[in-house]
Amino acid sequence: MTEPQVHSWIMELRKHLSSPPPRRLPPTDSRQAAVLAPLYVDAGELWTLLTKRTDKLPHHKGQIAFPGGSLEAGEDPWDAALRETHEEVGIATEKILRLGELDEAETPTGFHIVPCVGAVPFPVETQINGDEIEELFPVPISAFANPRAIEDRLVKIDGADRMLRIYHVGRHQVWGLTANIMKNLLQRLGLEQEDETPN
Repeated sequence: MTEPQVHSWIMELRKHLSSPPPRRLPPTDSRQAAVLAPLYVDAGELWTLLTKRTDKLPHHKGQIAFPGGSLEAGEDPWDAALRETHEEVGIATEKILRLGELDEAETPTGFHIVPCVGAVPFPVETQINGDEIEELFPVPISAFANPRAIEDRLVKIDGADRMLRIYHVGRHQVWGLTANIMKNLLQRLGLEQEDETPN
């Protein structure tokens, strides 16, 4: 890939992510956390990396997720996202180019999470931390935009009916927080319509 093409997709993504500004939740006593959605281009197509968390972890065990975790003392979301990405999947912090952020999200387990979006060079150099990550796998963004891969399932959570977004990509099902982050990214990229349905 030539240098002008690299700058082109990076500048375009930054523009999509910056306007309108990402939404933020009202301050609470919830635990603050951050994740990184790493993006790269291979053969002219935009890709991301997802992890499957091990069953050894205290939170969100066995789930499909972006690299990330809780903020430590003195950290901002980007500090935490970059540190956790390096700890979990070995991507060097200095190789991640900041593109922007997505809407802050909350989990039923009491976390407020800021999704950070960063560009990483291809081929992506990784080293999995087996204590935290069972699997790291690439997915083209177009796979999430395929209507045949999308399932909106009505489920009952804490006695209330809610619509749960599930993406079926390869042999994986992406749901919950990660699906909501991906949906927000697709909306920012113009690959999915905005809606007023809370997720």
